[in-house]
Amino acid sequence: MSFFISQAHAQGGAPAGAPPGGELFQIGFLVLMFGLFYFIAIRPQRKRQKEHAAMVAALSKGDEVVTHSGILGKIVKLEDDYLVLNVSENVDLKFQRNAVQAVLPKGTLKAI
Repeated sequence: MSFFISQAHAQGGAPAGAPPGGELFQIGFLVLMFGLFYFIAIRPQRKRQKEHAAMVAALSKGDEVVTHSGILGKIVKLEDDYLVLNVSENVDLKFQRNAVQAVLPKGTLKAI
């Protein structure tokens, strides 16, 4: 029955061509890849989030803003998590504060 199962031979050590300390190189490579990913993806995203949070916190009545959906309007009322935009005569829309994408310079709505 031994002719159906091939014999397994244990290797005594590393192969002749493998450099010593290869495992340490792999761990270092993973750390380097995570560091690169942090500086390329995570750090810039956190910076944008902080800038947006500061802009949303600084909103005040009378600011002209544009929302993520592209609606332009003037803030007429601020609540805790909501704001009311006047987008046209007698047309007021209520949005969440986080829906504001950018604050426009004064007079932009009149120029459009």
